[in-house]
Amino acid sequence: MQTFREVTATAVPIDRANIDTDAVLPAIYMKRVTRSGYGDVLFLEWKKDPNFVLNRPEYQGASILITGPNFGCGSSREHAPWALRDGGFRAIISPSFADIFRGNCLRNGLLPVILPEAQVHTLMQTVEADPATTITIDLVSREVRCPRIDLIAKFSLDDHNRTRLLEGLDDIDLTMRHMDDIRRYEASRSEWMPSDTVGSN
Repeated sequence: MQTFREVTATAVPIDRANIDTDAVLPAIYMKRVTRSGYGDVLFLEWKKDPNFVLNRPEYQGASILITGPNFGCGSSREHAPWALRDGGFRAIISPSFADIFRGNCLRNGLLPVILPEAQVHTLMQTVEADPATTITIDLVSREVRCPRIDLIAKFSLDDHNRTRLLEGLDDIDLTMRHMDDIRRYEASRSEWMPSDTVGSN
């Protein structure tokens, strides 16, 4: 998994609440078995509107999404954060996230940042007024900074998930950190039990 320490980038504002995972990625595209190739179908139905923000040239290349509360509600598909990552996004700023979606983001290197609604609204207005506005999300200091409006906002993230992102650790990486313990346990098991195949390849 790609590490995340700090990103300074432009942002895309989508001023809507309760954006569900079906809007992020229509279910028809969940048949793929890889994590890539979803960027082209990100917000596909909304992109049919030529005025949709992701169709506008001034927002091309942005890697931060700013959006309304309860982002990622609906079904728990892990494909939604895959699509956002594949579409070039590294972080999402919102007043709140659906719990399962937030967990899926953290397991896939996409940082969900929760800020008070007033600050999110201010950032959204700033980016709408000037799409060239840059925002820094610093995971080391747990800060969002926007020099254009002199904003420095602290956000919370538990130490476990912060470490996962800083070091780029997915679930397999975390398991592999305990290989010595796993081998010791397997070596102590009775002979009639299944044999150890962990790490034998």
